[in-house]
Amino acid sequence: MSKPFLAAVSLLLVSVAPRADAQQAPPQLAQLDATVESVRDTFKVPGIAVAVVKDGELVFAGGWGEREVGKPGKVDGDTLFSIASITKAFTSASLSILADEGKLDMDDRVIDHLPWFRMADAYVTREMRIRDLLVHRSGLGLGAGDLLFWPPSDYDTREVVERLANVPIEGGFRERYAYDNVLYAVAQLVIEEVSGERYADFVRTRLFEPVGMSSTRIDSNALRPTDTNVATGHARPGFTGDPEPVPAMSWSNNTAAGGIYSSVRDMAKWMRVQLDGGVLDGEGEDARRLFSAKRHEAMWTLVTPIPIRAPAVPELAATKPNFAGYGEAWSLSDYRGRRLVWHTGGWPGMVSRLTLVPELDLGVVVLTNQEAGAAFNAVTMHVLDAYMDAPATDWVAAYAAAVGKGGDKAEEDWARHVAARDSKSKPSLPLDGYAATYADPWYGDVVVEQDGRGLRMRFSRTPQLVGRLEHWQHDSFIVRWDDRTLNADAFVNFSLDQDGKVLGARMEAVSPLTDFSFDFHDLRLVPKTP
Repeated sequence: MSKPFLAAVSLLLVSVAPRADAQQAPPQLAQLDATVESVRDTFKVPGIAVAVVKDGELVFAGGWGEREVGKPGKVDGDTLFSIASITKAFTSASLSILADEGKLDMDDRVIDHLPWFRMADAYVTREMRIRDLLVHRSGLGLGAGDLLFWPPSDYDTREVVERLANVPIEGGFRERYAYDNVLYAVAQLVIEEVSGERYADFVRTRLFEPVGMSSTRIDSNALRPTDTNVATGHARPGFTGDPEPVPAMSWSNNTAAGGIYSSVRDMAKWMRVQLDGGVLDGEGEDARRLFSAKRHEAMWTLVTPIPIRAPAVPELAATKPNFAGYGEAWSLSDYRGRRLVWHTGGWPGMVSRLTLVPELDLGVVVLTNQEAGAAFNAVTMHVLDAYMDAPATDWVAAYAAAVGKGGDKAEEDWARHVAARDSKSKPSLPLDGYAATYADPWYGDVVVEQDGRGLRMRFSRTPQLVGRLEHWQHDSFIVRWDDRTLNADAFVNFSLDQDGKVLGARMEAVSPLTDFSFDFHDLRLVPKTP
């Protein structure tokens, strides 16, 4: 049954007490303001926005803090953030609409619609179905191919997908879960081929407009001069410094994986439609739908199991699910005996989480402008507990303990590298012996060149990936990227032949805290013949 979606006043939340429009909000929500402010202080998050829907009503939509450090402009319920990978559910819904219209079937082979599509394995190429593009079981490694568009590259979407033919496959097809983004670029092209429309136009007219998401934009390139209420992303250089603004970016070449900008007010409308099974308005046979009940059920059905691991610290024991998996662009698990349908989003400078509890007709979305997943998790768990009448838990302290443990492990990892280093060693070659244009089969060219201060590395298709090589030991260097907010410095290990000439180079992120989308380890760099 469709339920009315009542508009609530959006305001900067100083405190959240039950209001006349709050529909019997539990008393714990009165502590939301204190929780969010504690989260902001503990995890150094400039701004946070939150919206909650319950039983078809908007309980509230509001914000705390700054859109950008040191500048005027407060976060509120209408502030636009990158929702990053929460975008994937919009891509899945687009395919579902096309399936409802009989223009495709989720079991169609990808090559039925994109005959030129290729993976690095002929069997995978032939058997890849449209559903497989959404569920992270292709055999690609974690984040494989992400350097084609992260940080922003000048490849177009077709070029990104064509280069998949050389991205290495690590596992068996449909064998195990490994999160990827690049196959959503394939889904984007399928939508365009089948619909005859640009992905951006299809999503705007078939999703944003019917749902009433009037402020939502397909990516940062679509922001208008009148869109002044927009958050700036922040990162902490070295993972511990003060938050600094990061360069604006757009995934125009893989929008379907993570391009959308939205506000918590607009996302509340999306949550309401999701919780209502795709119904926009009306009831029964007269209901107007975004997508069919059949497709809604399929999107929320577990396809790829995810191994269940113990939480990082005992304080998070209650978060351990009884089941975990991935559906068609949705994470699926449980919490305190109730099913969760959810997704997180990670973007340079912004991270987010949207969580639905179908049994309670409850949804909560948390958008932030700093790279601290602990922040959106602590706020989300606080709201879920409030509606589940759960025991009081200090989620800020619990996630802070997990962050602290992760930092300790990263320091231990670095200490092992330092202990193994031969600091007195020298490069086997003069520096100009390493200078060359290196080619990788799937990424393209990476240039190592000498200047008056030493060696520099430049990824030819990614303007942001430019940095200086510092000698580490023997024929190993560390590239320190000029943009310190990337937090992605990497070892560069050169190999030599018997005559002392460079055969190639391999890369690996220095810190285990580096985002998995910096898939340097998949590169196979070989010097190009002059």
